[in-house]
Amino acid sequence: MSTLENTTPAVYLSEVGFVFDQGEERVLEIPSWEVARSERVFLQGESGSGKSTLLSILSGMFVPSSGQVSVLGTELSALSTRERDRFRAGNIGFVFQQFNLIPYLSVLDNILLAAQFGEIADVSSRARAEELLIKVNLEVELHGRPAGQLSIGQQQRVAIVRALINSPELLLVDEPTSALDHRNRDSFLNLLTEILDESGCAMVFVSHDPEIGNYFENKLTMLDLNKAVKAV
Repeated sequence: MSTLENTTPAVYLSEVGFVFDQGEERVLEIPSWEVARSERVFLQGESGSGKSTLLSILSGMFVPSSGQVSVLGTELSALSTRERDRFRAGNIGFVFQQFNLIPYLSVLDNILLAAQFGEIADVSSRARAEELLIKVNLEVELHGRPAGQLSIGQQQRVAIVRALINSPELLLVDEPTSALDHRNRDSFLNLLTEILDESGCAMVFVSHDPEIGNYFENKLTMLDLNKAVKAV
């Protein structure tokens, strides 16, 4: 990787606006925002503040109505839908609120499916999946079990591995602890931090829970970032 690529922000936003339908009020209005390579940011906001919409834009699933969105040095709005899908699969990991595992597929098959989307599905991706599953303390005997038969905590670990299987440079995390008690929440956050310490990828973690900000050096609120949010 060149020096220029190393200094290019993981995320760069300028004058970004978003509306779902013409004539409606803006959901997002972000004058500027940067996330550096390897930086981990906690973004706190209430329901309706635009958190999930922002992550959808950063992942290329949504295109902004106006402004510039650059992720890992790539201007997403300049790509076709297919090119954005390919870019996301190869460069961005996503941990969803409901994990979005396919319940009837085995743990390994869920992860290898993500590797296939990232165009790295081969013998080495299976070995990497097994290595990561062991690293997140998921027993070998569970690797062939359907994901729907796992506990919530075990599904979380699979979701982390699936998000990291393609060695992304940016990880997007959307409210993954909302249904967890404090003990499981803390275990999840500690595990995620440990894995990221080794991978070095940047992360944007969004949640309504301000207590999670205690795990982050860099934190801000949607009220600070998104000018479309009205203070109560």
